[in-house]
Amino acid sequence: MEADVVSARAPISVVGIGADGWDGLPESARRLVLGADVLFGSARQLALVPTEDPVAGSSVDTAAERVSWPSPLLPALPGLLDANRGKAICVLASGDPMFFGIGSTLARLVGPERLRVVPHPSSVSLACARLGWPLDEVEVITAVGRPVESVNAALHPGRRVMVLSADGNTPAEVAELLTARGYGASAMTVLEHLGGPEERKISSTAAAWKEKCAALNVIAVECAGPKLSSVPGLPDDAYDHDGQLTKREVRAVTLAMLAPCPGELLWDVGAGAGSIAIEWSRAHPSCRAIAIEKHPERADRITENAKKLGVPAIHVVRGEVPDALPEERPEAVFIGGGVTVPGVVERCFEALKPQGRLVANAVTVESEAALARWHAELGGELVRLAVSRGSPVGGFTGWRAMMPVTIWIATKGEPT
Repeated sequence: MEADVVSARAPISVVGIGADGWDGLPESARRLVLGADVLFGSARQLALVPTEDPVAGSSVDTAAERVSWPSPLLPALPGLLDANRGKAICVLASGDPMFFGIGSTLARLVGPERLRVVPHPSSVSLACARLGWPLDEVEVITAVGRPVESVNAALHPGRRVMVLSADGNTPAEVAELLTARGYGASAMTVLEHLGGPEERKISSTAAAWKEKCAALNVIAVECAGPKLSSVPGLPDDAYDHDGQLTKREVRAVTLAMLAPCPGELLWDVGAGAGSIAIEWSRAHPSCRAIAIEKHPERADRITENAKKLGVPAIHVVRGEVPDALPEERPEAVFIGGGVTVPGVVERCFEALKPQGRLVANAVTVESEAALARWHAELGGELVRLAVSRGSPVGGFTGWRAMMPVTIWIATKGEPT
């Protein structure tokens, strides 16, 4: 599919446009729009381009064929470009096309060398300018085409978060989410139609939010609420679970052994409450995880825990291993349950990419014996972790030992 699109060698112009429309475009961007045979964009963006150039007069008009994006866009995009092969194509984008925009999608699809990008200030840049916020200190979350629960991962006391809205309902959804997480005291400012004649600013706390908003808006949040660290080893009560949970201390060590890096994929096999997949995904926004769990109630719980902790994109696979193991090869695998099931360890280790890490935990004699056999065959490291927690003993405090956990860590070598 991509090869067919790439074969159409004519450059594609990508022009960022703001709510100020034609008046806000630099001369270089106007020339690209005026010189196009085909003009792609949303209905709102296309309406911002006049039928004739108001500066040059009626003798210079934008006679390009105007094509409004279909929904869903991504599956249709290669066909649209291919159908206009050889024509001068100009794509309109909101603000900066390379910031959560169509420019990034086109660069992946046809290659960056095919693009001529003229950016406009992004809505985040404009919002920070209005509020006096340093742009480099703001965390940006997009709710455009993505679950709004992603905001949960960015909630930390005193931090500033900018949310790119999907529509006019997003501010109310964010306010409800903040309030449910104990962040109802957070100051929320919604900035509508930034840079345009209808620009408006609305402010309130999340708990008191009652405003209706325009579809074109961005949400600024000054977070005020409880602390929840980004470091692996969240409190056990951060999760809804039925006891099938990798406990806090063991979880922190396990994540350190898995060593998540940006962009990597984890399989969490026998995921239980999903804590390993969730904290892997919280390590970096680009980290991905697939949780495999055979019990339907636990699988549902993983989804809810992932939303609550800000990583709703975790993919949950319901089924028995090894048959339910996915096809996409991971950089890391955690086996929290199933090491004694025939074929599970073999399939997981074989699926790993070169230099991938497999970490397996065992608490029973039988699963420990299985890890010892795999260690003898494939090498790696064995670690035994014993944790005791202080608990009341009468009027005093004593140590209550948790079940010791044996951890096997193996790294897959380069292919021969």
